[in-house]
Amino acid sequence: MSVVKDLFGTMSDGTRVERYTLTNRNGVSASFITLGAVWTAMMVPDRKGKFEDVILGYDSVESYLTNPPHFGAPIGRNANRIGGACVTIDGVDYPLEANNGPNNLHSGPNYYHSRLWRAESFEEPGKSGVNFFLESPHMDQGYPGNAKIQVSYTLDDDNALKLEYRMVSDRDTIANFTNHCYFNLAGHKEPDILKQMVWIDGDFYTPADAVSIPTGEIAPVAGTPMDFTEMKPIGRDIEEPFEALVLGNGYDHNWVLNHPAGELSLSAKALDPDSGRVMEVYTDLPGMQFYTGNFLSSQLPGKDGADYGRRHAYCFETQYYPDAVHKENFPSPFLKAGEEYHTVTVYRFTTDGQ
Repeated sequence: MSVVKDLFGTMSDGTRVERYTLTNRNGVSASFITLGAVWTAMMVPDRKGKFEDVILGYDSVESYLTNPPHFGAPIGRNANRIGGACVTIDGVDYPLEANNGPNNLHSGPNYYHSRLWRAESFEEPGKSGVNFFLESPHMDQGYPGNAKIQVSYTLDDDNALKLEYRMVSDRDTIANFTNHCYFNLAGHKEPDILKQMVWIDGDFYTPADAVSIPTGEIAPVAGTPMDFTEMKPIGRDIEEPFEALVLGNGYDHNWVLNHPAGELSLSAKALDPDSGRVMEVYTDLPGMQFYTGNFLSSQLPGKDGADYGRRHAYCFETQYYPDAVHKENFPSPFLKAGEEYHTVTVYRFTTDGQ
C-alpha cells in the first residue's frame, strides 16, 4: 500500500490544493483532493487487466469550485432534498436556501465541496487512507450547532474503498451525509450506461411528487420498473410510462434497503458486461438514491476533455431518505448535541471472473 501526495492545482489566491492518491498491491488506486474532500479518480482493471478511471470528474481546481453535478463530493450536513426549504428542530424553524425549486437540495448553495478541508494520510498493513476534517460553524447553511466533521477514505488490498462519515455538534441538528460520485464501469469517457446492469437489495422505494419530495408512502417495487431485486440493464425499463420515471426523467429515487438498521450489508451491485467490471456497494444506512444522470449536461469539460452528457453515469448515494425531517415514518437524520454521527459505505471493485 502507498500514499502519494502531490499538487493538484492552486486557488486564485495562490492557496495550494493537494491531491492524495492511494494505491494497493493490485495497482488499484483512488485519488482525493483537499478542495471539498472530493473523490477525483478510481483506477480499476477489467477482466483482461486493463485499467480505466471509472468515475466522472474534472482536471482543474476552477471546475471543481463550480462542480454543478457534485462529482465525487461529500454532501452534508443534509444530503438530498428538504421540502419547503425549512427544518424544525426543538420547536424552532430554521429556513434554508431554496436552491431546487421550492426545496433545499444537498444543503446548498454553500456546499462543503467548495471549501478547503484539512487532510491527514495514513498507511497500515494491507490498507492506506486519508482523513479529511472540516469545522462547520453554528448556522452554517442555515443549520444550528457548531459541528466537527470528518470524512475518511480507506483503500485495502481487497480493492474495497471504505467511506466513513463522522460528525459531532454542540446543538441538536441534522446529520445525513453521502458521496455524490458518478460511476461508469466502462470508463469515465464512455458515453452510455444503459446496458450496464444493476441489482438493488430493496423491496420498497419512496415515491415522490413532481418536485422530487417523497409523499411519505413506502411502495413495493414488485411488478414495477423500480424492481432491481434481480440484476437487469439500467436501460431496460427506464423509458416506461411509469409515473415515478416520468416525474424523475428516469431513475432518481430512494430505495428502502432491506438490511437491519445500522448493519453494514451488501446493498447494491453494478456490472459492465463488456469490460466485466463489477462494483459492490455496502452500507449501514437505511436508504440509497439511485440516480442515472438524467440531468447531466456538457456544462464543463470532464477529465481528459471528456464530454459528460445525459445518462453518462450513475450514482449510488447511500443516505437517510429524502425529506426525512418531515416524515415521522422515515428513519430520522436528527442528531442530538454531543452525540456522534458515524456511518460507513464501501465500494468494492471486482470483475465477473472473480
